[in-house]
Amino acid sequence: MSRSLPNILVTGTPGTGKTTTSEMIAEVTGLEHVNVGELVKQKQLHEGYLEEFDTHVLDEDKLLDELEEILKEGGKIVDFHTCEIFPERWFDLVLVLRTDTAGLYDRMTKRGYNKRKIDENMECEIMQVVLETAHESYAPEIVVELPSNTIDDMESNADRVKQWLDAWKVNNSK
Repeated sequence: MSRSLPNILVTGTPGTGKTTTSEMIAEVTGLEHVNVGELVKQKQLHEGYLEEFDTHVLDEDKLLDELEEILKEGGKIVDFHTCEIFPERWFDLVLVLRTDTAGLYDRMTKRGYNKRKIDENMECEIMQVVLETAHESYAPEIVVELPSNTIDDMESNADRVKQWLDAWKVNNSK
């Protein structure tokens, strides 16, 4: 994909601050935030709902078809907890947000997640599942692990992405 602006994937275990960070990045860069979880609900890109995990069952084919159109022009910040389903060619930068387990547990509890969902997500964060998946799915030079424990971390991450975008524009205007 040749694009005039890059696409960025913001991923991480549920509760690591993907949506908040993506919104902050959109604000400082002017790129458009695409919340995949909301898109799945709005466009019915799922096959139903799993009560025990409090989540929709994703229809990957429908989602990928929908996102292909959205991402082809570039300039998007895609926010989703899963990364391996997306083609590598879609993204120029993959940010994996990480949160200390105590803070993550508190965030998930505040959201009202059930015990099973909290336990599964805590285990995923401890075992670095999303980080390892990102490293297996994308070129190592585009995968960046970032702390996401505080609002200051998130603001710093947004500023880093702004600097990266400025450099990307210079390098891709030649």
